Amino acid sequence: MNPVVVTLKPLHHRSHLHIAILYDFNTNINNTIRQVENVVWSKTHRCWYIPYSTKSYTQILAALQPVASVDMSLLKQYQNENKPKTPEPEIIKPIIVQEKQEAIKQIVSNTKISSPNLAWLEQNKALLELKAYSPSTIKTYQNELRAYFLIIDKSDASTISVNRVKDYIHYCITTLQLSENTVHSRLNALKFFYEQLLGKEKFFVDIPRPKKHYQLPRLLSEIEIGRLFNALTNKKHKAILFTVYSAGLRVSEVVNLKIEDVDSGRMQLFIRKSKGKKDRYVNLSPILLDILRQYLQTYRPRPTTYLFESEQTMQAYPTRTIQQIFTNAKNNAGISKTVGIHSLRHSFATHLLEKGTDIKYIKDLLGHFDIRTTEIYLHVAKQSLVNIVSPLDDLWKKEQIDW
Repeated sequence: MNPVVVTLKPLHHRSHLHIAILYDFNTNINNTIRQVENVVWSKTHRCWYIPYSTKSYTQILAALQPVASVDMSLLKQYQNENKPKTPEPEIIKPIIVQEKQEAIKQIVSNTKISSPNLAWLEQNKALLELKAYSPSTIKTYQNELRAYFLIIDKSDASTISVNRVKDYIHYCITTLQLSENTVHSRLNALKFFYEQLLGKEKFFVDIPRPKKHYQLPRLLSEIEIGRLFNALTNKKHKAILFTVYSAGLRVSEVVNLKIEDVDSGRMQLFIRKSKGKKDRYVNLSPILLDILRQYLQTYRPRPTTYLFESEQTMQAYPTRTIQQIFTNAKNNAGISKTVGIHSLRHSFATHLLEKGTDIKYIKDLLGHFDIRTTEIYLHVAKQSLVNIVSPLDDLWKKEQIDW
């Protein structure tokens, strides 16, 4: 039997560019396409379509390739003809194996979820978006909810009792052996689903939360940070890590910095829509200002909007790329500690505390809502600890013990 041919072609619809999915009616293909994220049926054009983006293209290709022959010639033709003149993304490119596997995994997972729960999954996402939750939180909540729906199988989630949810959490802890943080994340997702979407007030009152591991932040000493920075040769990479450490920024904050956010007049950096959708100002180091000026004057192609732009897309630098820059510098500097780029933020706060900066100012610089979050650095700062004399030292000085 000849395979079903599915044609992908550009579709201008409602003032936006999409990818149309064309094929002779086939129930199997139809059901497969319906599982793809963001797919929509057009009554006008009598076809399914998805947004014109790399993500959508990757997902539809991963879904269709096992069950159909995919014709992408019209899509390639459009891309080649419009490449010099339009800002549309280049979506026809080799699919990274990991991206394809993740897309297939999500599609396979969705097919195992019952129809009522698939509908709940979509409604849950819509409510999260209406409440303006961050994309990362939406992704986390949806993944946690999807994992839950796979376990309860054909049961409608809206009919599940508190005791069954409690049994599920117990299963996550004892059988799946999930970490305390992951279990808390799963509980948060389920709490949103049952209390916010389904309106079941106080549904989680009787469900205990596992006690979290109290983790102290991992730090780099000033000597280690010096070695880390000196291991970098690329001026742009240096400027990025200098900015993170000098202002105690999160990696998401440094990638979203725009050139206009550097206020040399007031010597401040404007951090917009940070964690918790909170804007704040942080101090701009005079040395960092000189470094950024030299970087902007000499680096080519010169950034136009974002302070640190990708040379391929001219958009904000990817966070994963910056994380890899840090890892490479750490390895080249011979630092064996298990730390990531967030350790620069922890080190910034701790080093300020050790130099006598009031913790209330550090709280504002870091953008913490609660002073208790900042107080964790009191447990790692050496300033107050180095003056404490061990009782062993006292005994030794009094010559009451020997070696």
